[in-house]
Amino acid sequence: MKKLLITLFAAGLLFTLSCEQKDSNMNPLLSEWNTPFGIPPFEDIKLEHYMPAYLKAMEIHKAEIDSIVNNSEEPTFENTIVAYDNSGSLLDKITPVFSSLNSVNSNKEVMALAKELSPLTSRHYNDISLNDKLFARIKVVFLKKDSLNLSEEQMRLLTEMYKGFERSGANLSEEKKQELKKINEEISNLHLAFGQNLLSETNNFKLIIEKEEDLAGLSPALIAAASQRASADSSTAGKWVFGLDNPSVMPFLQQAANRELRRQILEGYLNRCNNNNEFDNKEIITKILDLKIKRAALLGYDNFASYQLEDRMAKKPEAVYDLLDRLWKPALLSAKAELSDMKALAAQEGFTDELQAWDWRYYFEKSLSKKFNLSDSQLRPYFKLENVREGIFYVANQLYGITFSQVDNVPLPHPEALAFECKEADGTHLGILFMDMFARPGAKRGGAWCTGYRSQTYKNGERVAPLVSIVGNFTRPVGEDPALLSIDETETMFHEFGHALASLLKNVHYYGVGGMTRDFVELPSQIMEHWAFEPQVLKVYAKHYKTSEVIPQELVDKIVNSGKYGQGFATTEYLAASLLDMDFHSLKEIPADFDVLKFEKTVLDKRGLLSQIPPRYRSTYFNHIFTGGYTAGYYSYIWAEVLDSDAYQAFEETGDIFNKEVASRFRNEVLARAGQDEAMNLYVNFRGKEPGIEPLLKNRGLK
Repeated sequence: MKKLLITLFAAGLLFTLSCEQKDSNMNPLLSEWNTPFGIPPFEDIKLEHYMPAYLKAMEIHKAEIDSIVNNSEEPTFENTIVAYDNSGSLLDKITPVFSSLNSVNSNKEVMALAKELSPLTSRHYNDISLNDKLFARIKVVFLKKDSLNLSEEQMRLLTEMYKGFERSGANLSEEKKQELKKINEEISNLHLAFGQNLLSETNNFKLIIEKEEDLAGLSPALIAAASQRASADSSTAGKWVFGLDNPSVMPFLQQAANRELRRQILEGYLNRCNNNNEFDNKEIITKILDLKIKRAALLGYDNFASYQLEDRMAKKPEAVYDLLDRLWKPALLSAKAELSDMKALAAQEGFTDELQAWDWRYYFEKSLSKKFNLSDSQLRPYFKLENVREGIFYVANQLYGITFSQVDNVPLPHPEALAFECKEADGTHLGILFMDMFARPGAKRGGAWCTGYRSQTYKNGERVAPLVSIVGNFTRPVGEDPALLSIDETETMFHEFGHALASLLKNVHYYGVGGMTRDFVELPSQIMEHWAFEPQVLKVYAKHYKTSEVIPQELVDKIVNSGKYGQGFATTEYLAASLLDMDFHSLKEIPADFDVLKFEKTVLDKRGLLSQIPPRYRSTYFNHIFTGGYTAGYYSYIWAEVLDSDAYQAFEETGDIFNKEVASRFRNEVLARAGQDEAMNLYVNFRGKEPGIEPLLKNRGLK
């Protein structure tokens, strides 16, 4: 009888494996990726492949968890902690591919699939994080951690894993666990709805210009881009169309002489998802906040900010408010001085009315030009995208000895993307970097970000190289001219490349210690910005796109001298958004008559924000905090700037911004170690001391 059962089992297993092999052959997401560098076979993957692949991957992941839970052996670091760390590899392989599609090449079908997948994946991960038996095994190992002779990295993995389960509700009663699962699933669905509404609302706005005189002040490149956009739709052919993506709206606000059109496009920008239509986000925000308050209360916290900050550098909301409040006063004073300059300039031109928000960027450009004889149109010809990219690679090579070379004939996440192989100085392969830099209104979400398709780790003692991607929404080439970047776009490119370096130079052995805390993760990106406009770096990459002439010293001096002008506006609009985020997530309850816009106005009015400066993100399109990633964490950029300003000073103190010893310490103690220790410990290991706020104030000209 036993033999018969074994025979039947073997036959069944062969049948199952045969079916799975057949499925794998038909679905590239479930097959082995025999591609260069193990890159996802993007061109072979169709939309219909995702759902069955997700279902199969979740099924396998569940089986892996069940295998850990049902192991009859005593829980050990290897059979429980390492096994859990390695589980879900197929799901981890598939998820970033779909996430990328949803971000860089979305459409109605992709968005519909995302809505289907959201509750399924949320439920799947909830079931794991609230699995009693799994947590019980982890707890057994955790309680005997001091007797296991673990390495520092292993101890960190174990501690963070245990803490993560606790913070996910593993110690709650079964009744409260079920309540938490429901809350988590609802939040996940609302995050998705918020983001999809924002994408739709951004895409739906068009500023259509029919009269040539209404183009006064606009650069030929911006006009050509608007004409190109208009030609994509027969209803606007022969006209000019401007949208709410940054390469369109921001230069328009800087350049357009027509004040009424500036008002229209800025109000369109500021009122995204606040038009009382199907894409309105106000009710979604109220629901998200209410659910997060309930989630925090279930887990034993006064508010969601307290919950979020507990495992970050800041630790408590008070620490965040302290930093933001210390910066608010000097930033506001600087912004008022800038406004005074602009009022005087406007008066000289005969404009005597009160300046409004749609006037700020326009008159700031004029003021900048008058004070420093410098304008955006003077600078763009020296910042050809390809040259900026080479400048970024140059900085990385000078600091770390690494090289980047373009690779062809590899799968690409989008036809417009490029791939580069990163190597150590000795030729050792470090990873692949994709760059997809141009705006695609209607398909690509706004902003710029760094993502990836595979994280660095080790498998069977061999380093697994990462696959990293930088995504932007930059000004694309028009006509015969190449893509010419603004100063802001150039700085953004350096910033995102800093994130990419953190992924490429990471050297950890476990997935669970591969991530930095939210208020530390911006250090690698923001420190890269410091090299962007250093005179010796500019002379390497800032070359005129027509003549190849290196940027003149006169222009370099102007960039340096004008660098701090405008920081009043930049810092104030950023701090306003950060305070809005913190105040939202410090709420302990949502009253029945809660009004998102009234709350926003109260937050900004009580701090004395100038009416001409809206927060960088108004509530209804504050994607950073209402789709998850930077919830009670938007302060992270300025928190990390305290670190990056102090860290860059370590280079300046040596008299060499490419000091190899300092660069080696930064690489080995910060970039390579990622989440192997508390963030402040990693920083102190690099710097020898905790950072102070003075370098930041000096860097922003707010001292």
